[in-house]
Order: sequence, then C-alpha cells, then structure tokens
Amino acid sequence: MELKLAKLPDRTPVKLSITITPDLHETLHDYARCYAQTYGIEEPVTELIPHMLANFLATDRGFAKAREKGSSRS
Repeated sequence: MELKLAKLPDRTPVKLSITITPDLHETLHDYARCYAQTYGIEEPVTELIPHMLANFLATDRGFAKAREKGSSRS
C-alpha cells in the first residue's frame, strides 16, 4: 500500500550535556525573560535551547549550501 505520508522519522530524544560560559548562561536567561515578556509564557532555558538551535541551523544559509553539496559529512 502506498500512503501520502511517509514513515515518520525516529523521534527518540537524545540527551546532550554541554558546558557553557557564565556569560552565555546569563544571556540565555535574559533571552528566556524576553521570551516570557513577549509571549506571556515562562519557559525554562532547557526547553528553549533545542528550538533555538533548530532555528539557527534551519536559517544558516552557508550550512544549508554546504549540506547540499555533502561537504558537512566526512
């Protein structure tokens, strides 16, 4: 049978631990405050970061071009 909707991709969450500078930590919390003021909803920084990264990658034209050419894979 052929369906219009393709098989869904793997959606298993992957936990990633990183270390950031104090300045970046403060900036992320400032962003969370601005987000809360803008949308009236407080979200923890840990909930915002994955969406921020996804948005950054989705809008990075240089990365998109490199990825199309396959140069981002070794």
